[in-house]
Amino acid sequence: MDTKFDFGGIDAERTVYIRQVETSSLPQELRQQLDGIDSMYAVHDIDGERLALVKDRQLAFVLARQNELTPVSVH
Repeated sequence: MDTKFDFGGIDAERTVYIRQVETSSLPQELRQQLDGIDSMYAVHDIDGERLALVKDRQLAFVLARQNELTPVSVH
């Protein structure tokens, strides 16, 4: 696919990244509150700082959009 996309209109400061996080990688005090949950979704800013941790992917995207941010999925 050779279609070019103009990224010039995207505000990098308003972009957040959504990625799945295994709860086993979270701090112990958080894991204690997440009994029975194997993974969650994190919302990160452009510098990689975690802004939020939510139950599912759809909620992560809704949360970002409600805060006037542009969510991008990260694998």
